[in-house]
Amino acid sequence: MATVKVIDIISRVEHVLQDTNVRWPRLELQSWLNESYLAITLLRPDANAKTGTFTCAAGSRQVLTATFSSGLAVLDVTRNLASASTKKAVRLVSRSVLDDQNPAWHSETGTVNIQNYMYDPRQPKEFFVYPPATTSAQLEIVYTDTPSSHTLAASALDPANNGAAVILLDDIYMSPIIDWILYRAYSKDAEYGANEARAAASYQAFTSAIGAKTQTDAAASPQSISAVA
Repeated sequence: MATVKVIDIISRVEHVLQDTNVRWPRLELQSWLNESYLAITLLRPDANAKTGTFTCAAGSRQVLTATFSSGLAVLDVTRNLASASTKKAVRLVSRSVLDDQNPAWHSETGTVNIQNYMYDPRQPKEFFVYPPATTSAQLEIVYTDTPSSHTLAASALDPANNGAAVILLDDIYMSPIIDWILYRAYSKDAEYGANEARAAASYQAFTSAIGAKTQTDAAASPQSISAVA
């Protein structure tokens, strides 16, 4: 849950830059704040993960954006939700397994009871279901959504006005957000040697923080703990 205010991010960035809405206007800093959400989500798709009800198209092939127009990638398909279904769980399988056992599985009769799903990361907005679905089939899915963006007026970005708007990702991403804004701000003046080095250092801090979180999450995940046990 996000509780860190946008004005707090702006204030911290301006403190590091030693600038107050002069060389780096606050509206410009806001644009880089919005950009940071995209950069973080690119590296950590779970940073803006959402759960929703997906209405299936008839057949085996399903397209995420048919229900969630701003969806970026499928993360998981958990269960059936249609009122006429058995509400059972849906499990991930390899498409090659079905292809080997039943090459004609795509043409089987449609149903509201989906048993399996198949996903290829090369096509992140698509997945296949088995048995093929009817248009009455509904699934609970977890997906990466496109981050929203701020469109705050310059006055709302002034820390003196104590604006209430909060950042659009969890608070744990505060430091990478600040590092990204600093990277973009220093890149604006990269013709100066010192700022070029600062831009590189800020970008390195951003990628290191995201990479460290990825490693920590992997080590502490329930799947990893179960494997050790």
